[in-house]
This record gives sequence, structure tokens and C-alpha cells, in this order.
Amino acid sequence: MSDSTDAMLIAVELVKEFEGFSATPYLCPAGVPTIGYGSIAYQDGRRVTLDDPELTEKDALELMQHELTGCMAAALKASPTLATKPDELGAITDFVYNLGAGRYRASTLRKRIDANDWDGAKTEIMRWTRAGGKVLRGLVRRRAAEAAYFR
Repeated sequence: MSDSTDAMLIAVELVKEFEGFSATPYLCPAGVPTIGYGSIAYQDGRRVTLDDPELTEKDALELMQHELTGCMAAALKASPTLATKPDELGAITDFVYNLGAGRYRASTLRKRIDANDWDGAKTEIMRWTRAGGKVLRGLVRRRAAEAAYFR
């Protein structure tokens, strides 16, 4: 398998574990309408609304993989050195899926990764555990799972 395929498998598993599946739209802890495996928009760019119809798990997986492809591209554009590090790329792809490319690009986490400072990156990723101003146990677990891929 290629590095990007390995990275995608890691990202899919992380998203499935920490987002879970919901056929119906709901508000995530940050107050954003979400469906499937944490998707906030459809392939055509429309934002999820709470009035949207149910989504099958198959459609949710396709939507997640579509979004993850964009997240991986954004991660690689911001940190090209991740191209040869599938474990780290998978973890950062999940981070971008969860928090957005803009937050990753502007972060000290990115600076640590770009400098190959993996101990520093482990410290930095653990700072991203809040939603709505509160530390969430699920985000603490998610960041720890992502950090476990940093070598």
C-alpha cells in the first residue's frame, strides 16, 4: 500500500472511533449541525442542517472519505514533510477533519511538525481539547489517540 493509503486508513479509523455514526442530523458539542461520521457539509458544498433527511451508513462513509481526501490534501499543503510519514499524516488528517485546515495552518502544532519536533507536537496537540470553552473528555481521548501516531 502507498503512504497515502495507509494514512487514509488511519484517519478513517480515528474518525469512526471518535465521531461515531448518526443517520440523523444533530448539533455537535461546538453547536454545528452534523450528520453521519461528523460531516458538516455534503459533497456539493451544502452545509448540513438539522432539517436534512437521514443518511445511510454507506452514504455517510462515502461522505467522510470525500471530506478526508480534502483534509489530507490540506494537511499536505501545510506540511509537505508529512508525505513520507503515513502514521503522522493519518493523525493530522483526523485533526484537520475535526478542527479545520485553517486552525491547523495557523497552529504551533504545525510549526512543531514542520520542524520534526515530535515531542513538541505531542504537547501541542493536547492543547486542542476544548469545545464551547470547556475541556471535553472525548477530545482529550481523541488528541491522545492522534498523538500516539507521532513517532
